[in-house]
Amino acid sequence: MPSKKLKDFLDQNNIKYVTIRHSLAYTSQEIAASAHIKGKNLAKTVLVKINGKMAMAVLPATHKVDFDLLKKAVGYENIRLANEQEFLDRFPECEVGAMPPFGNLYNMEVYVDEALSEDKEIAFNAGTHVELIQMSYEDFERLVQPKKIKFAFLSKL
Repeated sequence: MPSKKLKDFLDQNNIKYVTIRHSLAYTSQEIAASAHIKGKNLAKTVLVKINGKMAMAVLPATHKVDFDLLKKAVGYENIRLANEQEFLDRFPECEVGAMPPFGNLYNMEVYVDEALSEDKEIAFNAGTHVELIQMSYEDFERLVQPKKIKFAFLSKL
């Protein structure tokens, strides 16, 4: 079952979504393959520290964060990947690495790469390594109000 916090939030906002169960998978590419979803439609959440504050960078599974682009887009030089110890306690109802891209539920800013906004529907981890939520990108953007910027590049797999 998706994290209760996420499911309650979506239900309270009358959002239409589908829960997709898949075999145990950890990397975004494994998850996309297991769930039979195109990698470009699977949103992965990368936790970063921007000037000492935790934030979410959300991008297609087929892409990687370009930290130089991210620094330029947000206007800060002090940006790095967050380590597990820094965010472990922030998502008590989620498995490590399966956090949904709803920073608004966890008091953190969300940056979404422009490439993800081109999709009509997106899927993302629902708090576990065996479930995804699929919903319209438009609803995601309306609920989360992320800052839409260009910070990722297509990864060579």
